[in-house]
Amino acid sequence: MIKKLSVIGLVAVLSLGCQSQGQVAQTPQPSPPKKSNGDLKAYKDVITPAAKSDEGLFTTHFVGDKLYFEIPTNIFEKDMLLVSRIAKVPSGFGGGYVNAGSKVNEQVVRWTRRGNNVDMKIISFENQSDEGSPIYQSVTANNFFPILYSTKVVALNPDSNAVVVEVNSLYENDIEAINGISSSLKKRYKVKKLDQSRSYIESAHSFPKNIEVKHLMTYEAEEPPERGQAGTISLLMNQSMVLLPDDKMQPRLADDRVGWFTIKKYNYDSEELKADDYEIIRRWRLEPKDVEAYKRGELVEPVKPIVYYLDPATPEKWRPYFKQGIEDWNVAFEAAGFKNAIIAKDPPTKEEDPDFSPEDVRYSVVRYVASTTRNAVGPSVTDPRTGEIIGSSIIWYHNHLRSYRNRYMIEAGAQNPSARTLNTPEAEIGEMMRMVIAHEIGHALGLPHNMKASAAYPTDSLRSAEFTQKYGLTPSIMDYARVNYVAQPEDKNVRYIRMMGPYDLYSINWGYRYLPGANTPLAEKPTLDKWILEKAGDPVYEFGGGYDGVDPQSQRESLGDDQVKASEYGLANLKKVVPNLVAWTSKDGYNYDDLGEVYGELTNLWRGYITHVITNVGGVYETQKTADQDGAVYEAVPRQKQKEAVQFLNNHAFSTPNWLLDQDLLTRIEATGAIERVQSLQTRSLNSLLDEKRLKRMVSNEQVSGNKAYTAVEMMDDLRKGIFSELYAGRKADAYRRNLQRSYIDAATGYVQKLKETESDGILKSDIIALMRGEMERLKRDINQRGNYVNDVLTRYHWKDLVARIDSGLRVEL
Repeated sequence: MIKKLSVIGLVAVLSLGCQSQGQVAQTPQPSPPKKSNGDLKAYKDVITPAAKSDEGLFTTHFVGDKLYFEIPTNIFEKDMLLVSRIAKVPSGFGGGYVNAGSKVNEQVVRWTRRGNNVDMKIISFENQSDEGSPIYQSVTANNFFPILYSTKVVALNPDSNAVVVEVNSLYENDIEAINGISSSLKKRYKVKKLDQSRSYIESAHSFPKNIEVKHLMTYEAEEPPERGQAGTISLLMNQSMVLLPDDKMQPRLADDRVGWFTIKKYNYDSEELKADDYEIIRRWRLEPKDVEAYKRGELVEPVKPIVYYLDPATPEKWRPYFKQGIEDWNVAFEAAGFKNAIIAKDPPTKEEDPDFSPEDVRYSVVRYVASTTRNAVGPSVTDPRTGEIIGSSIIWYHNHLRSYRNRYMIEAGAQNPSARTLNTPEAEIGEMMRMVIAHEIGHALGLPHNMKASAAYPTDSLRSAEFTQKYGLTPSIMDYARVNYVAQPEDKNVRYIRMMGPYDLYSINWGYRYLPGANTPLAEKPTLDKWILEKAGDPVYEFGGGYDGVDPQSQRESLGDDQVKASEYGLANLKKVVPNLVAWTSKDGYNYDDLGEVYGELTNLWRGYITHVITNVGGVYETQKTADQDGAVYEAVPRQKQKEAVQFLNNHAFSTPNWLLDQDLLTRIEATGAIERVQSLQTRSLNSLLDEKRLKRMVSNEQVSGNKAYTAVEMMDDLRKGIFSELYAGRKADAYRRNLQRSYIDAATGYVQKLKETESDGILKSDIIALMRGEMERLKRDINQRGNYVNDVLTRYHWKDLVARIDSGLRVEL
C-alpha cells in the first residue's frame, strides 16, 4: 500500500516525472567553451583509413587495439542505462549461480563534457524535488553525482558536432562498477590483481539506441574455482549502454496489497514534515495501438509487444515447452485488455539478424545454460526513473531438469505411476519446464513470489480432479507449489503440476491495464484502489511474500489452507515412496548414486513439511490493508490450531521415524549416518520451535488475547510430555529419542546460559529464561520421581545423565 503522501508534493514530483521524472539532483550544465582545435589532433590523424568503424547511437572506431567513441554533442547529458553482464564464464565460477548471461550491475550514466575532458557520471533518481522548489538546491547539493570514468578529448569530427575519445582504460582496468568479480568472490578466490597484459577489448558494436562492448578480463588468483585454470580467472564481459527514452513512461504507484517489484523514491517537497517515501512498480510499457477500441473493451494489440527469443543453445525438443511458458501470459494480458502482448520466437539465423546476441540488452532472451546448477531465474533491466522494464534474460540451468525429475518421484510417486521412474515422460517433464519458464517470466514482468496464494485453496480440494484441473494447485504461478503432494493414491485424475491461476490475471490487470483518462500516477490511484477493494476479503486475491517466517499461510512450498492436514497427507505419501526407492532408482550395471541423491532430497522434503507446521506455533496471520479497510492487519493463529501443530510435531517430527530408516535402502547408500541424520533433522526442528522470537510472540499474544491464547507455558508442557513420553509411560527410550531429549535440554538450558552474555539484554529482560528454568526444574523433578521405573539399564543411566545436564545448565554465576 502506498505510504501517506503529501498530495501537493507528490503531484509536483510525479507530474514532472511524466515529463522529466524529477530531474533531481543536477540540472544539465551547458558545455564549457571549447578550447581551440590547436589543443586537439586532426580527426584524420586519429581515425585513420585503417579504422574499423560502426555507426549508430554514436560511432565506435577500432584503430589497431585502440577503441574510440565518437560521441555526438547532443548525447551529452542524456540518460543512459549501463548494463554489465557476463558473456562467458569459467567452469565452477561463483559456485554455479554465476553464468553466461548473468547481470552484475545496472546503473544510469550520463556522458558530460568538461573542456577537453569527457566524464561519465553515475546518476541517481531516488531523491526527488521539483526544480522550482527552494529545497531542490539542497537535494542537489546532497546528492552529488560521482564520476565513474574520465578521459580526454583527442579530436573533433569533421563537422565539429561530435568529440572523439579513447576508452580503452574504461574496459581494460579493474573498475568495480562494471567488473564481473564481486569483492566477496575476490576474497574467495584470493584474487591478486587484474593482469592487463591478458585483458583486452574484443568487440564494439553501435546500434541506433545502444552500444555493445565485449571485453576480456583476466585476473591473477591464488585459488581459482578449478585447479586447471593456471592461477587465473578470465571472464568475457558485455557492457550495454542504452539510451533511455526522452518520452518517459508514466509511473504507477505501488501498493503492498498487490505484489510487484518496486523502486523506492523520496519526495522532499512533502508537506508532511518529513521526506515522504513511496514506491513505483516495475513493468513493461504496454500501450494500445487503438485507444478508442481499447476504451470500448475490445482486445487490442500493444504498440510494442514484449518479445522473448529462445537461446540458440536451447535443445530442439524443449523449445515448444519454453515458448508455451512464455505465451501462457497472454491469458493474463487479455484480462488487462491486450492481445498478443507477449511473443515467443526461435533464435534468428545469421541471415535473419546478423547482429543478434543474447547479451544485447535490446533482446530479451531465455538463456539455456549448460551448468550443473539446479535453478532458474528471471531478472530484468529497468529504467529507474519510471519503472519501465526495457529488457530481460530468463536463465534456465540445464540441471534443473534433475530437480523436477527427483521431486516428481518423491512427491507424486505414491499416487502417480508415471512418476515412478527417473526417466520422467517427456510430456510431464515438459509441462514442468513450461511452468518454471512461466514462473520466471512472471518475475521478468514485475511480479515477486506470492507465497500466500496457496493458502487460498482448501487443502482437501487438492485431492479433487475437477478442482485441480480447473484451478490448479494455487491461485498464482508465482507461488512455490511445484508438485501436488496432498493428493492420495486413491485420488484419480488430479493435476500434479502447478499452473497459472486467477491471482495472476488479477495482478497483471492491476499493473498493466492502460488508463487513458488518468494522466498522472495519483489520478490512477482511485481506480487501482477500487479494484483492490472489490476483491478484499477473498483469499484468492491476497498477497504475501512469505519471507519473515511468521505467517503460516504465507510459506514457500506449502499447499492448502491447513498446513497440519497437508503435511499429514504429504508424509503419508513419503511413507509409501521410501520402500520403493531402490526399485524406482536402480539400473543394472550402475551404482546407487541416484538412490542416495533422491533419498537425501526426500528427507529434506520431510523437514519442509515439518517446518510448515512449526510456523503455526506462535504464528501470526498478516492481511495487508489500508486505513479505509476494517479489521486488523495482524491476527494470532487460533489456540486450537497451534495446539494441533504441536501434537503433529510430537507424533511425526519428534517420534523416531522408523519409516525413514529402511534398512534395505540404507545399506545400499551408506555404512553409517542414519542416527546423526535424524538427530540433525529433529534438533533443527526443535530449535526452530523454541526460537526466541517465536516464544516472545506467544508471550505477547497472551497479554493481548488472555485465555484465548495458546501460551508458551502450555506449549512447553505439551512438548515435554511428547518428547519425554517414555519417562511418563515407564518405557525404554531408543537412541534416536535419547538424542532428541538431550537436544531439548541443551536448547532450554542454553537460554539460561545467556545470563552470562552482557549483549543479550533483550532476552535477559523477557520471560523466556524464567520459563526455561521452570520447565527444567519440572522435568528434573519428574525424572527423579519416575526415572527408576523403566526396565532398561541404559535408559535409567540416560535419565540420570539428563538430571546432571539440567543441574549443569542451570548453574550460572553472574
